[in-house]
Amino acid sequence: MARWGKLTFAQKKCVSTTGMLMQKTEMVSEGSRIGIAVSGGVDSFVLIRTMLIRKAIIPFNIELMVLHVNPGFEPESHYPLKRWCIENGVAAHIELTDFGPRAHSPENRKKSACFYCSRLRRKRLFELCDQYNLSHLALGHNADDLVTTFFMNMLQNGRIDGLSASEPFFGGKLNLIRPALMVEKKFIKAAARQWKLPVWANNCPSNGSTKRDEIQNWALESWKKDPRIRNNIFNALKRWQLDLNTKTT
Repeated sequence: MARWGKLTFAQKKCVSTTGMLMQKTEMVSEGSRIGIAVSGGVDSFVLIRTMLIRKAIIPFNIELMVLHVNPGFEPESHYPLKRWCIENGVAAHIELTDFGPRAHSPENRKKSACFYCSRLRRKRLFELCDQYNLSHLALGHNADDLVTTFFMNMLQNGRIDGLSASEPFFGGKLNLIRPALMVEKKFIKAAARQWKLPVWANNCPSNGSTKRDEIQNWALESWKKDPRIRNNIFNALKRWQLDLNTKTT
């Protein structure tokens, strides 16, 4: 870790908490080829920085590759990511698509724009994993996403479910992983600032007005007056998901 310099408290939380989850769930192993889906926001940018540090720490070899699928609202938005990958010696596949505008067009008549765009991007990421013979696809979901997804599933779909730290696809050929699932957003935001990562704003016209945003704002408002409620919810869901995803011998 020394070559990354002295880490701040927030940076250490990102690195150590991610490492804890990876170790407890045996998320990766010798020879794992991991594509990291980087959108340009703080979550995925901190994930790639954190995973580079974890790569230097773990006692076996893994390979990392950045995958960026630009939804097409701002064709040049990914330029900072391209420069950052070159400067840091990270392999990357970066491409421009029209998924965002299509999701907001008459082509999408039944689904929400976010669902439609997300589905197109996820399909393309799966194709890229196959193209580059990757064994893992890493997403930047964090503990706040775990809480929001839990409430969304309960309130909208009437089921108890969250986000999985690791789940197989295509008969186990590809594993979708969320290494930062136990890291709270406040540490991710702080680490991104301290690392001076070139994140950019989400310029999607639906940003801030989705059902996910609505439920997240409801949750934040609900526990604003009593931080203990928030801490209890976070801790309970993190323990629950850790129990579900921890491998037993």
